[in-house]
Amino acid sequence: MRKLNLFIGALAALFIISCEGPQGPQGFDGFDGERGPAGQDGVDAIQAQVFELEGVNFTYDATDNLYDYLITFSDFTSFETLKEDVVLIYRYDGPVEFGDGAVEDSWGLLPQNYFFDEGIIQYVFSHTLFDAQVFIDGNFDLSTLSTDFTDNQILRVVIIPGEIASTGKLDTSNINSVMAHLGVTEQEIQKVTLQ
Repeated sequence: MRKLNLFIGALAALFIISCEGPQGPQGFDGFDGERGPAGQDGVDAIQAQVFELEGVNFTYDATDNLYDYLITFSDFTSFETLKEDVVLIYRYDGPVEFGDGAVEDSWGLLPQNYFFDEGIIQYVFSHTLFDAQVFIDGNFDLSTLSTDFTDNQILRVVIIPGEIASTGKLDTSNINSVMAHLGVTEQEIQKVTLQ
């Protein structure tokens, strides 16, 4: 009896697998991405925009007792920044040497605080779709601030599309993690030396 049931089951499975009916009607063509026109050649896969400014000199504003520097995105990239995009700015802190002799660059994500006997300074920024303004703010007379903090600074600007940044898997505090997540190598970063 078991052999008969097994034989009938195998025969039924073979029958069902080998059934083929008439082909259905042709479906409609799909829409281009996001119901818009096809992308331009070369920009479809843009994931993020990264550029580095070397030689940034902050300007002191005595009225507000702060330093500032304006970064206009269109001066360094030809891509439009959208309101959903995330703007990150890192300040180069210098090289760090480890006990084994290895040397790594140290980058700090803004905002960034420094504590002195006189008080505290903070590098902060605000941005629009077109630019970012970086400030050095503090709670003491900043006209006495060392040029080590105001002149010849290196800033790295990273503009990340909102859909990438919203995944929650991006550790923005670690610049190496951000670059790895975006698939951007050090050689691919546009580096601009300012006059």
